[in-house]
Parts: sequence; C-alpha cells; structure tokens
Amino acid sequence: MSWIAASMVILGLALATGFAWYERSHPSARVLALVATLAALAALGRVAFAPLPNVKPTTDIVVLTGYALGGAPGFAVGAVAALASNLFFGQGPWTPWQMVGWGLVGAGGALLARVAGRELGRASLAAACGVAGLIYGAVMNLSLWVTFSGDHTLAKLGAVTLTSLPFDIAHALGNVAFCAAFGPALVRALRRFRLRFDVTWRPAGAGAGAAVVALAALLVALPAATARADVPAASLRYLERAQNRDGGFGAFPGASSTQLHTGWAALGLAAAGRSPRTLARGGRSVVDYIRGHAGELRGDLGERSRTILALRAAGVPARAGGRDLVAELRAGQRANGSFAGLVNTTAFAVMALRAAGRPGSEGAVRRAGRWLAGQANADGGFNFAGRGGASGADDTGSALQGLAAAGLRRTGVVRRAAGWLVRHQNADGGFSLQGGSSNAQSTAWAVQGLIAAGRDPSRIRRAGSRTPIAYLRSLVTPSGAVRYSRTSAQTPVWVTAQALVALAGKAFPLAPVRAASPALASAR
Repeated sequence: MSWIAASMVILGLALATGFAWYERSHPSARVLALVATLAALAALGRVAFAPLPNVKPTTDIVVLTGYALGGAPGFAVGAVAALASNLFFGQGPWTPWQMVGWGLVGAGGALLARVAGRELGRASLAAACGVAGLIYGAVMNLSLWVTFSGDHTLAKLGAVTLTSLPFDIAHALGNVAFCAAFGPALVRALRRFRLRFDVTWRPAGAGAGAAVVALAALLVALPAATARADVPAASLRYLERAQNRDGGFGAFPGASSTQLHTGWAALGLAAAGRSPRTLARGGRSVVDYIRGHAGELRGDLGERSRTILALRAAGVPARAGGRDLVAELRAGQRANGSFAGLVNTTAFAVMALRAAGRPGSEGAVRRAGRWLAGQANADGGFNFAGRGGASGADDTGSALQGLAAAGLRRTGVVRRAAGWLVRHQNADGGFSLQGGSSNAQSTAWAVQGLIAAGRDPSRIRRAGSRTPIAYLRSLVTPSGAVRYSRTSAQTPVWVTAQALVALAGKAFPLAPVRAASPALASAR
C-alpha cells in the first residue's frame, strides 16, 4: 500500500471515529443547529480572509467551540468547516487532512477546558489559539510530506516544516489577534447556550437527577419568604430515588455520579427539607460523595460555589479533599468585583461566600454586590453576560438573589428588577426566558427572585392571570415529576427539582449560618 493510500485509510478512520463520537453524544436539535452555524461561520471566516495567507479566524472558532461546548461539537465544527470551505477553495487530497487537523484542535479546546478550567482570561485563550495554529500547521506539514514529497525521509519532513514556518507563524499570530478581539465574547455566548439550552429530555419516571440544575442554591441567602405552598411529597420522593449507591447522583437514575449533579441534588433536597448529610444509600451519604471526589472539582468558579453551597446546606464546613473551597473561590474574584465577568456566576459566588459566613469575606461580597447592581439594564432586568444584553426572567431572578445575599435587597435596583419580572408575567401565570410560552424553569427562577426581593409570588397576578405558584402546581404529574411546560409531556428531573425549590418558598439559609458582618446579616 502506498503512503497516500495508507494515510487516507488512517484519516478516514479518524474522521469516522470523530463523527461517531459526536453522534453517540445524541446532540439535540438546538446543538445540531448551533454546530452547523459555527461550522458555517468558521468556513466563512476562512473564505473572507483568503487574501491574507494563513491569517483567518477559523482555528479560533473551532478551538473556542471545543473549549465551551466540549470535544465532540468542537471536532464536528472543525471537520465540517474544512469540508465546507473547500467548496470555495477546491477539494483534493488535502481536504481529509484539514478536516482531521481542525477536528483535533476542536477536541484540544475541550482538553484545555478540562485541564485549565473554563475561566481563562483573554490572554490565556489567545495564547492557546496561537498554539492551536502551530499544531494545525504541523498536521498540514505532515500532509505535504506524505502526499507530495515522494521522498519520505526525516530530512525532507524537516525541509517542508522549515519552508512552511513563515506561514505557520503568520497563522499563529493571526489566531492570537483574532482571539484577543472576539474570543471572550464568543466563549460567553457559547457558555450561555451550554448552561441554558442544551437540555436532555427523558421520559417521565425514567429521567432523574441531572436533577437538579436547581434553584436551591439560590435560597442560601434569601430573606424571609412569603410563599406558603408546601412541597409535593411525591416530587421529593422522585428526587430521593435518584441517589446512587456511592452516595452521589448522576444525570438520571443508574447513571454514574458526578460532582455537578450531586451538588445540585444536595441543594434541591435540602430546600425541600431533606438533609444531604443523612440521605444515604449503600452506606454512603451525599456529603461522603462530595468529599471523596473533590479531585473532580476543577477550575470553574461555578463548581466551587455550588460545592460550598451544598456542603453548607448539609451543615458541614466548606472543605473537601483537603481543599479550602472558600479561599479558592475568593482567589477567583476579579479586580472589578465580578466572578468570571458573568451575572449568574457572580450571584452564585456571593451566595456561596454568604453561606460560608467566614470572617474576611465581607469586602469580597460588597465588591461583587456593587458590580452586580451595575449590570442592571435600563428596563430593570438582567442578562447573563451583563449590561446591554436582552433581559431575561432566569437572569433577573438569579441577580435578585445575589443582590439580596450582598445586603442590597432594599435598593432601587432590586425594586426595578422585581418590577421587570412582574411586568413580564404571562397570562397563564408563568414566565419565559425572554418572551414566548411559559416554562417551569423560567418560572422557578422568577419565583425565587421575587422572594429575594421581598415580594410574595403567591400574590403576583397580572391582568387576572394565575399566580406563578399556581402555574408550577399545574405542571405536577401524579408521579411527582414536573412537566417542562403545559404543551410538553416531557418531565426531566432537573425541572422537577427547580419547581420543587420554588414551591418550597422557605426562608433559608439551608444550613445554620452565622453572619460575619452586619452587611451579611442584613441579607438573611
């Protein structure tokens, strides 16, 4: 077999493996649409900058896709972008190499997130994209050596590499410049998608435990709640049954436990009155799992906040695996007071610091609260990425709870944000993310925000509508599961957990926390 034929076989296997990986991830229609859009954008970026040899944003888009969304989407965007752009540049034996090269850097973006965390700044992301350009260049140099050299010696490979060096350097420098210009903004947008819209729907009675992308965490710092609806007992049992024998929770019953799902499950159950410290299966409690798998907690600030909240909900110190999670979280605060420059991440961090109640955190809480208050839009609402984006019920609800935790409940910012929520209630009593049909998730966020603002959600009616509490109760099924919406029969358990927390409407913290300062005490 010739060098070219052998290389095509290997490349074909690599591409088949990559696309099989993506297919086995069972991407939703929304993910498919996003991947297609990103691939088209990457291809267009290559075509638009064709007059500048090797200077193009394609590699940046591919790397950042993998960084924000994961390896399989990153690989798919890179491979499809290469194939699509060659409809303009021309197909040839180089196309499979380009598909594999860009697919690899997309998967490399996911590896970067796993190793370094998803909180890298502009400079670090730009440097990573520069390195990705050099890696892609090395793949293409290998393709030239295999396909066109005729003399497959190391000396010839060295000559090809040396000849291509100016082009590879131009590619790397272009990547750095493009990423510095738009990288953080793209990552924020993709992370918003990842957190908001990439939902796995499962049949009623079979789904569980992702349980719990819950709003329970948000209740750590709420003032006295006025909602008086009881938690449906069937819904609580529905969540309890999802626990694994190692004490943790997976995305659904029987799935392997993760820190992500275990942390949210702990908070959701605690909000409903079930202690994470005593809930155990196979002799292992929720706290046992969190502490025993502390090594899984990586660079994401949201992970630290969630774990602090879960441990404090269980009434134990915010330490795991010998790590001081509060100190780690505080170290991630930016000079402007924010955490990761994001509204929701900052709100969660404020609540985690509030829950820890550790002396010395007052200044960090105040700075974060001031930054959070400054992100309110002119209409009073909040956007996930900060001031200027379209206001949404989910983001406004989380911001209200962060502001309450920072001791800013009695401020004009909070009053205007609560007013924004009331104005955007739908006729059925529920709320949507940014307009459209109501859903349980957005309604739960809105309820928690209203409670944080000192408003009684059981009295919120707009133009004769039902209350948001009544809307949530209308979605509860006989099994205890909660439907996502009135028009959807699907009942993913994380929706059940969110609705359960809102229906609890209790005055938390979830654990006996002693405030370290008057500012913190005022948020109780």
